[in-house]
Amino acid sequence: MPELLWSLVLLWNVLTLAAFGWDKVTSKRQGRRIPERTLLWMLFWTGWVGAWLAMSWFRHKTIKQPFRRYAVMWTVINPFWGLLWWTWQNATSGS
Repeated sequence: MPELLWSLVLLWNVLTLAAFGWDKVTSKRQGRRIPERTLLWMLFWTGWVGAWLAMSWFRHKTIKQPFRRYAVMWTVINPFWGLLWWTWQNATSGS
């Protein structure tokens, strides 16, 4: 079961990275953008690694201060940390 969860987390991070990248491309073309709220929810639901990589690689949403503050906050209180703790507990209790 933990392998499946970690695979889903990895997939979600790839999707989050792609969404940030797509938003960056459409921002340059003046196309239809992905709402910031959606990007933040993707970050919150364990997509923080993909989000931070995308912000760094694409230089997207790095200066916009309210977004960045929320990104930091959502990274800190992310459900990922609960998943990590749960996996660690299962690994140590099985020893």
